[in-house]
Amino acid sequence: MFDVAAILINYNSSRYTLNCIESILDKTANTIKLQIIVIDNASKFEDLNALKKGLRLINNPYLELIESEVNTGFGGGNMIGVQSANAKYLAFINNDTLLNNDCISILKDFMMHTPDAGVCGPQAFTENGDILPTIDHFSSLAKTILKRQTLEFINPKKYPNRKKLYGSPIKGQFVAGSFMFFRSEDFNAIGGFDLNIFLYHEETDLCKRLLKLSKFAYLVPKAQFTHFHGGSTERSIAIKKELKISLLYVVKKHYGYFQYAVLLTYLQITYFFKSLFKPTYWPIFNTLIKGAPLSDSLKHQ
Repeated sequence: MFDVAAILINYNSSRYTLNCIESILDKTANTIKLQIIVIDNASKFEDLNALKKGLRLINNPYLELIESEVNTGFGGGNMIGVQSANAKYLAFINNDTLLNNDCISILKDFMMHTPDAGVCGPQAFTENGDILPTIDHFSSLAKTILKRQTLEFINPKKYPNRKKLYGSPIKGQFVAGSFMFFRSEDFNAIGGFDLNIFLYHEETDLCKRLLKLSKFAYLVPKAQFTHFHGGSTERSIAIKKELKISLLYVVKKHYGYFQYAVLLTYLQITYFFKSLFKPTYWPIFNTLIKGAPLSDSLKHQ
């Protein structure tokens, strides 16, 4: 059995994936028995071919490529990787990241000494060296309407400052999905990723379920990495629509129908007026009018 299985998803971004793998191998201590699993989420032929060539050059015996015939999304792709993982810990790492130090050893050590930690993550930075918020507050009606800054002002203990550089581990509601580190037993106990979610808001869903086991999310600032934010995902109207579908699904799942209905009405009104001034938003409004059904998700395309 390996100590840690690092799981990455590639989707038409092989350059990022190969650089990420190189940084993992370069920064991780030789004392860590490391398994690396790459899932290609139905990339174009040219990108998949470039990925295969690059992986052959890396030539690591514990590096595995799994080709998916369809794009299963973030959670779906990671769950494919989990099926091949044989490790005490699971590290889900976005491919558009580079490790700044030995994140994996630091996070493993933290989890070993923190029994109530269900998931932890390193501090993220932009490519320019600026702090990138890593802990965040649960997706909710309050967060959507009041915004993060208001929540942090009203109750800083419950909603810690996301943009502060902390000197020691701090508990948050969740850590960013760009780098999530779990014990395999905890991840399996909550059932892993919800495959109804194609993209976005997976962190709230996972950490809400961890809370039922009295397990919490921690930022471990000693571990640090660079995230080329959005490097693996283009922000299009389809992606913005997916954000709303996932948000409403998660709110309904964890907060109930009433909060879902209030949030849906709020978003319908908001996007009606946005669409009047920016007609490209009409597809988002149309999805919201239908109640943001999962059948409108990219997963079904």
